[in-house]
Amino acid sequence: MSRYVITITRQFGSLGRPIAKRLSEILGIEYYDRDIVEEASQKLKLPVSVISDNEETSSTFFRMLFPLGTENVSHQKKIFETQTKIIRDITEKESCIIVGRCSDYILRGEKNALHVYIYAPLDARMKNCVESLGMSVYEAEKMIMEVDRARTAFHKQYAKYGPGEPTSKHLLINSAFLGVEETAQLLADAARRKFGCQ
Repeated sequence: MSRYVITITRQFGSLGRPIAKRLSEILGIEYYDRDIVEEASQKLKLPVSVISDNEETSSTFFRMLFPLGTENVSHQKKIFETQTKIIRDITEKESCIIVGRCSDYILRGEKNALHVYIYAPLDARMKNCVESLGMSVYEAEKMIMEVDRARTAFHKQYAKYGPGEPTSKHLLINSAFLGVEETAQLLADAARRKFGCQ
């Protein structure tokens, strides 16, 4: 069986990360998320805010708002180029799941790829933020708005289209419809049908 990759782009609060984690368990492959940015920052020896103790403690959700930290544009460009190489290196070595990082755009020419967008209605996202992430209703509203705006801006900056653009995805799925387990199972079934994996 050939290597394959599943990219997952998601709305904040749609449980995309838990779904990716469960999907990796079902398929027996690794999933990569923040570790890609951290590796990029280490390779470049740049003070990306998410791995800084000071910045991490100053805002629990800082890393969600600033995918590449708060460095200037030239540093962000270097980081993006480095993480692009990391993503390509990973996918050349193993089957895997990549969460975010414009991976759908970076791997747009990859033959054995399944590009997924996970979304959910606002009320479900609010509930997930309050119950799963321990936010207040006010924090949840603020984070949903701000993180979605940041992710959209990031995606448009590098991919030139929004994270939920249907023409760049193979599947768009409402995670509130089936929940984490069944959504992961559905995506695993799609991967098996597409790639012939176990």
